[in-house]
Amino acid sequence: MPTLEWIGKKAVVNHHREVPFRLLQCDPALSVGEADSGNLLVQGDNLEALKALLPYYAGKVKCIYIDPPYNTGVDERDEQGNRTGWVYSDNVNSPEIRAWLHKVVGNEMEDLSRHDKWLCMMYPRLALLREFLSEDGAIFISIDDIELASLLHLCDEVFGLANRLAVFTWVRKKKGSNLSKEFRKITEYIICYKKSATKTQLYGAPAYAQKEVPLLNRPNPVSRLTFPPGVVRAGRGLKEGPIKAGTFGEGELQVELENDIYIRDGLIASSFVIKGRFRWSQSTVDYELENGSVFTASSTFRFNVARFNQASKFKAPSSLISNDDGVGTNEDATEELRNIFTELAKLPFDYPKPSSLIQYFVRAATKDDLHALVLDSFAGSGTTGHAVLAQNKADGGKRRFILIEMTPNICRDVTAERLKRVIEGYGDQEPLGGGFRYCTLGEPLFDETGAIRDSVKFHELAAHVFFTETGSPIPKKATGKTPLLGIHNGVAIYLLFNGVLGDKRPQGGNVLTREVLAGLPPHDGPKVIYGESCRLGAARLRQESITFKQVPYDIQVR
Repeated sequence: MPTLEWIGKKAVVNHHREVPFRLLQCDPALSVGEADSGNLLVQGDNLEALKALLPYYAGKVKCIYIDPPYNTGVDERDEQGNRTGWVYSDNVNSPEIRAWLHKVVGNEMEDLSRHDKWLCMMYPRLALLREFLSEDGAIFISIDDIELASLLHLCDEVFGLANRLAVFTWVRKKKGSNLSKEFRKITEYIICYKKSATKTQLYGAPAYAQKEVPLLNRPNPVSRLTFPPGVVRAGRGLKEGPIKAGTFGEGELQVELENDIYIRDGLIASSFVIKGRFRWSQSTVDYELENGSVFTASSTFRFNVARFNQASKFKAPSSLISNDDGVGTNEDATEELRNIFTELAKLPFDYPKPSSLIQYFVRAATKDDLHALVLDSFAGSGTTGHAVLAQNKADGGKRRFILIEMTPNICRDVTAERLKRVIEGYGDQEPLGGGFRYCTLGEPLFDETGAIRDSVKFHELAAHVFFTETGSPIPKKATGKTPLLGIHNGVAIYLLFNGVLGDKRPQGGNVLTREVLAGLPPHDGPKVIYGESCRLGAARLRQESITFKQVPYDIQVR
């Protein structure tokens, strides 16, 4: 498979593994609504925030939507020359990104074009996002034509070309700019990739627009169908009593009833054979009858069928998404934000996405999973959170969202405030309900020397240890009451830290001794035990099927 090369690539392809694990700190004062809703809004650099969340949510996210900077080259500034808009400016030259690039890429940074910078910024973030996806999950990424080709090559490399699901075209404007001398641009793109070869189905619309399907179909050849007694309903125009064999209807929709029948209690009580241009064969009719589909005959014997599995059948999404699909435009999104933030003279985003667009993709990816987890690491104004809450309101779901926004004032005053208003209701809009916890990034788990910081609590280190050992999130939050963190593929994972066994003496309960081993929750199988040191001999460790790992030196970085 062809790969994309750019200046700085070597420095960033593994950078996501070098990002330190940070602690999350929740702010009750900025949190809103139901504390146990499972929704999170994290303020901080999305690369560091994703790394902090990974031990808890790796492999658990069904749907990711991101709207990264488009790299248009537009450098928006106010009259005083100050940069306006959010920190991921479209020319990827914000001080934060430049500082990050210089730190990661080094002296090569000065030779980077804006396309190189954009690719350097995107690669490690996409690599981390892939680790969050469940095996049947999908990621949707908004982009315009400037970086579409580069993004497709980048995602082919990160997710695999075989996992490319679709390139959607979204009608973003009702009409293009009349000032354009080349062409009027009214569309953008959303690319979609799945996590793995596992079949990922996207919901577009019900398979049948009508409640009933006609059995007659003009283009089909003439055939015979046989119906047993008591399975076909007598529709409008068919009265109780006998009906003689004969020809009914006209033209290509004409049918021939080959034997007399009798109607009793609203059903055709006789078995009968009928000839016409039917869309189904006898075997299909038999299958539909066996599974509960309801056949109704009219006075001209034009059969309609209410299919047994109609509600569960659906069409995949179309590659073109527009108002016909209930999806709005940029103008609709701007109006949506104005209605939420009526007090603002100028909106903080010039080209927001309508919540209906993201809701369309949330529904597409999670139609069959009402408890799905949705992630957006470029949260902006919080449209993804709004879309998840709206979809939950529409179908009674309990989906959860995780949003990450870098800029403190945008996260606090726009993202969180928007979520608060749609949760509680605004203007003439009914409350969507729910809640979220507002979190910030704390200090790294380890200090500059590699030692565990004194402020780290048992449950925080436990989540990190279990994830780095297994690659999976910890099964449930560690309480600090037991050193057994969980069992993965038959292997029990233990952590001796902060005197979890009740021995608070320095190193007392954190050292694997015979006494400590006797006090561990039993497991009949292999064990991995993390602790400060081990006083058991190699023979005893083999006898007990124990692999001992020293904290912090043997805690791997994933």
